[in-house]
Amino acid sequence: MFSKINEALLRLLAGFQGEKGQAMAEYGLVLALIAVVCIAALTAIGLGISGSLDSITGELGGGS
Repeated sequence: MFSKINEALLRLLAGFQGEKGQAMAEYGLVLALIAVVCIAALTAIGLGISGSLDSITGELGGGS
């Protein structure tokens, strides 16, 4: 999946070859992609940890 996204970004960036500010546009797109991936990963990790802590709390009888 990540390689398909990378290919799409490279095709998009190929259209900017003659444009001024090409480097800034590339850096912006890459930074945005990295931010989206990080947010998704941290959300998934947070939900996993929350579920584990909830089950531990339930086993210990500390639930409200």
